[in-house]
Formats: sequence, structure tokens, C-alpha cells
Amino acid sequence: MATVMLPRSLVAILPGAERRVEVAGGTIASVIDQLDEAIPGLRNRVLDAGPTIRQHLNVFVDGQRADLATVVSATGVVHIIPAVSGG
Repeated sequence: MATVMLPRSLVAILPGAERRVEVAGGTIASVIDQLDEAIPGLRNRVLDAGPTIRQHLNVFVDGQRADLATVVSATGVVHIIPAVSGG
């Protein structure tokens, strides 16, 4: 099972969400679908219309920047990280 690490800010607003979630893998799009089945509302917090990954979020698979078509192996690690800005 692939491991998905969710940001604390997302876990805080989604009832039943945990920081670490195991999913079957596939592509980032299918991982988000699986997460939304387990944690209803997650898709709306991660994706914009299109669908595309929200501008203020970064998704990485095994340390590499990812998009919705990026393949996630059964042993892959996905990090969803909110963008940080300021100055």
C-alpha cells in the first residue's frame, strides 16, 4: 500500500482524517479518489475545477513533484504540502 502524508491543516478540518493514510496506489488522481472515499470532502480541499491540484498545494511522490497523472507505486510515499509564503 502507498503511504500518503496529509498536512496538519487539512487533517484539522476534515473529520476522521489522520496524518498518515494507506491507499492502493495508481496515479495521484486515483489516490485522491481513494482518499475522498475514506475522508469525504478531501477532494474539494485538494483539487480545483478542471480538475487540477490547487495552486497553494504541492504534491510529491517519492520526493519528486507530481501532477494528477503521476504514477504512485504500491510502496510509494505521497506528501501533500501546503505552499508557504511571506516575507
